[in-house]
Amino acid sequence: METTADKLTTLRKHLAVAKEPAGEAGIAKRAAKGIPSPRERIAMLLDAGSFLEFDALVKQPGTPGALYGDGVVTGRGTIDGRAAVVISHDQTVFGGSVGETFGRKVAKAMDFAADIGCPFVAINDSGGARVQDAVTSLAWYGAFGRRQLRLSGVVPQVSLMLGKCAAGAVYSPINTDVLVATESAYMFVTGPDIIRETTGEEVTLDELGGAFTQAENGNIHHVASDEQAAFDWVRNYLSYMPSNCFDRPPVVNPGLEPEITDSDRELNTIIPDSDRAGYDMYEILLRIFDDGEFHEIGDANARNMITGFARVDGHPVGVVANQPLISSGSIDARSSDKAAHFIRLCDAFGLPLVFVVDTPGVLPGLEEEKIGVIKRGGRFLYAVVEATVPIVTINVRKAYGGGYAVMGSKSLGADINLAWPTARIAVVGAEAAVGLTQRRTLAAAPEADRPALRQQLIDYYNATVATPWTAAERGYIDAVIEPAHTRLGIRKALRLLRDKSVEHGPRKHNLMPL
Repeated sequence: METTADKLTTLRKHLAVAKEPAGEAGIAKRAAKGIPSPRERIAMLLDAGSFLEFDALVKQPGTPGALYGDGVVTGRGTIDGRAAVVISHDQTVFGGSVGETFGRKVAKAMDFAADIGCPFVAINDSGGARVQDAVTSLAWYGAFGRRQLRLSGVVPQVSLMLGKCAAGAVYSPINTDVLVATESAYMFVTGPDIIRETTGEEVTLDELGGAFTQAENGNIHHVASDEQAAFDWVRNYLSYMPSNCFDRPPVVNPGLEPEITDSDRELNTIIPDSDRAGYDMYEILLRIFDDGEFHEIGDANARNMITGFARVDGHPVGVVANQPLISSGSIDARSSDKAAHFIRLCDAFGLPLVFVVDTPGVLPGLEEEKIGVIKRGGRFLYAVVEATVPIVTINVRKAYGGGYAVMGSKSLGADINLAWPTARIAVVGAEAAVGLTQRRTLAAAPEADRPALRQQLIDYYNATVATPWTAAERGYIDAVIEPAHTRLGIRKALRLLRDKSVEHGPRKHNLMPL
């Protein structure tokens, strides 16, 4: 008769096999690639000792030689003490491809995240659909897509790309909130070999789907130097997020520096006297939020627009800012997409938005029109209008034309708009305005006098039109403040707005320009 001790021995044997389903061959394969096991990756992400695995002993039914786990490890644990569901592909089992049992495990994990209301993190290192499983594999990709609808905007969804992910393995990740990759990762719909066979086009892996390429394309939100850096980035990202859209995010060290500091006073000299001179917007961002902390998203894409998270009085906020060092901070098609996605992300999870504005407006040009700057700029505008969270806007220098409107203007629904004395709010900049409105005056002047006259007209425009005073007089700016007061001004504004509640009218869904 089998004793209890025998049964425990059998259990331990099964679990040992399940931990390394592919045995020594799988270990050797990982060693050759220099990658951790799926469970080691999960341990790098979660709090130590918190992982509880689901379905370690499942196998593909009716399949000779089926291996435990079927190519994916799933379970739950904690990140900074808060629950999270995680899945991690196992490259040593069918290349981490999606099969019947794999699909059931992942679907179960997604349902669990939705049921308990916690973040869902997918660690991707997959060859895509399992060819041997034919339509079954494709059906499970569809099932994942339907479950993402239940998760989207309800719990944070994060994908990490740690290997070569192709075909179906890229569609689920692209529909998560943020996508992080390591420098050595690749993602593409079809690889170079298939492209060569079908179109004759020669393309390298890096050109097609390298992490830096996809980050520049806007498909990846952060590229980390290695896997541990990627997991650290995700942990930090989730520290700004609530567990779900009905919860509030963690508050960290509120009440620090309640008075103006030397760092605050440095803002009084940060804007150059010349409108043509550049400065680094990060120098402002690091001074107007708690502890100089800023967690950027999309740093490799559309660098003329900065998006990321900071804290105000301990509470997380989303930040949208122009970068004068890149294209003078002008707004183009790519930056519009970047800003729209980020605004909708913050709005979904109740994070207030802070706009920091210095833009000459929308970037003109034939190429921009070809790639849809009108429609993509419309998405940016729509995202601002759609947002129901508190919005505070700081105009630090230029705010011209459409750039003024979409960057958190009061007309689009911003709650509190502040401006520095250096702000320039107008339809166009002085040079363009003089060129449009003073042609006859300039033409009538002697040619030798025109440069001086033109400069006089520019100076007059800047002194009387492109100022914060007109906007303040008409109520489009709530206050013109000393730059040194900005950090505490944002803090007071968001305290005032903390209980803001807005609901849009009933409808099936809105129709933004897509």
